[in-house]
Amino acid sequence: MYQNIDPIKIIQKYAPPDSLVYKILIAHSAAVHDLALKIAAKNKHLKADTELLALAAMLHDIGITQTSAPDIGCFGEAPYICHGYLGREILEREGVPEKVALFAERHTGTGIPREEIIRLNLPLPHRDLMPVSIEEKILCYADKFFSKSGSSLVKPKKLNKIYDNLSKYGEDNLRRFDAMIGMFGMYYVHGERG
Repeated sequence: MYQNIDPIKIIQKYAPPDSLVYKILIAHSAAVHDLALKIAAKNKHLKADTELLALAAMLHDIGITQTSAPDIGCFGEAPYICHGYLGREILEREGVPEKVALFAERHTGTGIPREEIIRLNLPLPHRDLMPVSIEEKILCYADKFFSKSGSSLVKPKKLNKIYDNLSKYGEDNLRRFDAMIGMFGMYYVHGERG
C-alpha cells in the first residue's frame, strides 16, 4: 500500500545526505523502526499494521529539520517542541497519506493533550497531539528509548533515564508511559525483555 513512498528520498529533500542532521535522523529513525517492529512482533494480538509502522518510524522526526537545535545540526527557526506538527505539514506537502503524517504530530513525549498545550502556553496548535492508533502508540513508546543527541544514537536509554526525562513534563506523562509499558512490555531496560 505504501510501496511508492520512499522515506529516504523525502528525508534527503530536507536533510542533505552529508549533513549532521541527516546522519542523526537516519540513525535515530532506524533504531526506532527496529524496536517498533520488534514490539509489534511480540504483541501479535494487537494486530499492528507493520507496513504502516515501518514507514511512519522512518518519517516521524522529519520536522526536526525546521527547528532550532544546532547541537544536532538543525538550523530552522521553530522551537524543537514544534517538530511534530511541522513534520506532519512536511509529510502532507510531500503527498504522504494523512494516516502516516499523523505519526509525526502525535509522537512527542507520550503525546501532548490540548489542555496541556493551552495551560502551558506551548507554541503548538490547540488540538490533541496524542497517539491514537495502536501503531501510533507503539511508535511513540519505541521513540522514548532513543535520543538524537549524546554519544550513542542507537543504544537504547535505560528506563530510569526515560522516566527522568518524562518527569520534567509532569505526572501525566509518566502515567501514560507506564500504560504503554503495560500494553507493550518492557524493552531494552536491562537487555531485551518482553
